[in-house]
Amino acid sequence: MTAIPENKALPETAPAARQARRVALIVAVAFFMQLLDSTIISTSLPQMGESFGVPAVAMSIGITVYMLTMAVFVPLSGWLADRFGARNIFLVAIALFTLASLVCGISQNLAEFVVARAVQGLGSALMTPVGRILVLRNAPKSELLNATALITWPALFAPVVGPVLGGFITTYLSWHWNFFINIPLGVAGLALVARFIPGDREAGAKPLDWPGFLLTSVGLAAMLYGLERIAHPQEGVLPTVALLGTGILVGWLAVRHLRRANHPLLDLTAFKVQTFAISTLSAGTIFRIAINATPFLLPLLFQVGFGLSPVDAGMMILTYFLGNLGMKAVTTPTLRRFGFRSVLIVNGVIASLSIMACAALSPQTPQALVVVLMLIAGLSRSMQFTALNTLAFADVASQQRSSAATLSSMLQQVAMLFGVAVAAALLNLSQIARGAAALDLVDFRLAFLVIGAIGLVASFRFLALSNAAGAEVSGHVSRI
Repeated sequence: MTAIPENKALPETAPAARQARRVALIVAVAFFMQLLDSTIISTSLPQMGESFGVPAVAMSIGITVYMLTMAVFVPLSGWLADRFGARNIFLVAIALFTLASLVCGISQNLAEFVVARAVQGLGSALMTPVGRILVLRNAPKSELLNATALITWPALFAPVVGPVLGGFITTYLSWHWNFFINIPLGVAGLALVARFIPGDREAGAKPLDWPGFLLTSVGLAAMLYGLERIAHPQEGVLPTVALLGTGILVGWLAVRHLRRANHPLLDLTAFKVQTFAISTLSAGTIFRIAINATPFLLPLLFQVGFGLSPVDAGMMILTYFLGNLGMKAVTTPTLRRFGFRSVLIVNGVIASLSIMACAALSPQTPQALVVVLMLIAGLSRSMQFTALNTLAFADVASQQRSSAATLSSMLQQVAMLFGVAVAAALLNLSQIARGAAALDLVDFRLAFLVIGAIGLVASFRFLALSNAAGAEVSGHVSRI
């Protein structure tokens, strides 16, 4: 199948470049709203529990139902985009997310809140992969790197500022405003998408693969819920193992079905493209574990290990974020000069070593040195994140894009929760091995060393790429 835009495909001209950047920026605003909501809620759970008259721990169901709803509907997003048009589905996703945010903010009890969070999860499930599809369909290859850099910054920005902003809003306003801030962002997003993003449709959209949908959704949901539970060992080991085992088994059945079906829900042939397979499935997933574990570990290190207040810890994390932003201006010229292969290897090593260097930090470490390390870690994380997300789609054919975007979103969800789960497990195992009642600096040192080592292993896996990998996107000219 081939995508047939209602507006003719844009040639690779200056107007096409402007249109690609415009679409990417609009999608980035929607992504920021979605990712900010995912991180901001954790700071207000105790206040929300008090408002609803339930224990704070009971509020975790709001996070769980959101995550599971996302897992169930993400596999369907690519098919819906092909069947009804990516722009139309993106509009629906933003509308659902915005309305659900309003209902979350005005909820009077836990039941109402849980239902609203489920609808939010549905909107979020459609937003991320369909947003990527829109960017891929509107960006010529020469603009793919710049477009990807734009839609990557929310993933780097929101997890860092979300908890700090959430704490401020909850303290000085009320928890309700953590959801109300989505409303102007959502309304602006709807207007911008309707005005500036062209509609598209898929010629001869394939029928819905119900067995593939059920198997993929159940497998992904079980896997993600099992990974999420690893961070909470007090909830019991047996259910966690059962969930992970179910996720692996059903996932295997899903892959088996998708490879044999006449009209599979997800086209797995994208994994035959080396750049997509390495940057998304093998080395990419492994490195994203390190990328996603670090923002989880750093706030704990500064608050539990250093004894800093949440505000002071937030300021240290802000330095990490500034490093993320600081790399944006040099990412494109660096990739053009050295190519994806060299950047992913060298920058991956730097990023991994900066993670491992966090193991040497202590309350006695000069603050200037901590700030420099946070900047280096943020800079290298940003470069790796953008390079991975761009290379993933550098060689994917147009008919594979919808499935590739969906598969990428699914695997990034797994990597995100796996990173947090591995980091939490390392902290817990170290504490248990010491027989201590509380975490100490030594536990964080072990966690940072192992997470950094995982990143190093992934970095050298990029040696399998050719020197010309993604050259059409980066503009790199190999001298070999």
